[in-house]
Amino acid sequence: MPHSHHSHSGQFCRHAFGSLEEVVLEAIKQRFEVYGLTEHVPRYRPEDLYPEERDLSLDDLSKQFLSFLNEAHRLKEVYASQITLLVGLETEYITDDDFSHLQKLLKDNERRIDYIVGSVHHVSTIPIDFDRVTYEKALANFSNGEGVYILGNDQMERFLSAYFDAQHQLIQQFQPEIIGHLDLCRLYTPSLDLRQYPIAWGKLIRNIEEATRYGALFEINAAAFKKEGWTSPYPGKDVLIQEKNGRFALSDDSHGPRTVGQYYLDVADYLVHVGITELWYLDCSSEPNHNGRYISPRRIEGDWRLHTFWKHREGERRRLVS
Repeated sequence: MPHSHHSHSGQFCRHAFGSLEEVVLEAIKQRFEVYGLTEHVPRYRPEDLYPEERDLSLDDLSKQFLSFLNEAHRLKEVYASQITLLVGLETEYITDDDFSHLQKLLKDNERRIDYIVGSVHHVSTIPIDFDRVTYEKALANFSNGEGVYILGNDQMERFLSAYFDAQHQLIQQFQPEIIGHLDLCRLYTPSLDLRQYPIAWGKLIRNIEEATRYGALFEINAAAFKKEGWTSPYPGKDVLIQEKNGRFALSDDSHGPRTVGQYYLDVADYLVHVGITELWYLDCSSEPNHNGRYISPRRIEGDWRLHTFWKHREGERRRLVS
């Protein structure tokens, strides 16, 4: 304790800030013990580049990811006496070609990728977390044949179902060690009650059960606290991971040194509120896991709330208030 399994830096991600080394140094400063470096995998169609990437080619993105792996492993060695750094990746699933490319990427870098953060950011090839306008475009894609919005639950039901079906394909094919922001599909609708959409709800439960069966950890993603209307991390408290015997790991989903460990005290308060008493983290292993990667989940021994990390942060919060 403490740990984070999901992060980015401006060096290798255009919507983040700072260098990868600055992120690592901030994690050390904040007394993290295990910190995951997980850049987005490349995208493979020009139309999937974001506005800030328009000066990059597809080849540039591929080279950038390999540069990330090189730098992450350099930092892992340099700072090994101060922090355990894990080197992973965060998935993209836009078209089926992304899975083919991911298979090759994993094969070509077999011992350089410690683990996978399995995330979905697109529905029907449209980003759902870039901005509200683009999200609404993705939602509108689930209208009837004449392009008219479907009234009532049907449109949202179909949108959510498509998201959870994509997530299921990712879980089935790659069995990621960390399930990333499970309910990102309601980023712009934080009060949405998923149980009101029974078809989509059934698909969500299916995904939780399948990921739990092979031993995935579900990230408690602190970054949700900075999103408008969110009063919890991802996933929201109505997602029944606990009831399905799912296991949780912490992630700050930082996008630069300024957001390392951000909202972790809010996460701690939330975990106490909803009764999550057991946390897990990823650790290097001498034996390969189900994916052939040398990483395995470990349960935090004892009461995670008693770790000095939380006492130190609580002391900082009191100083800021006083």
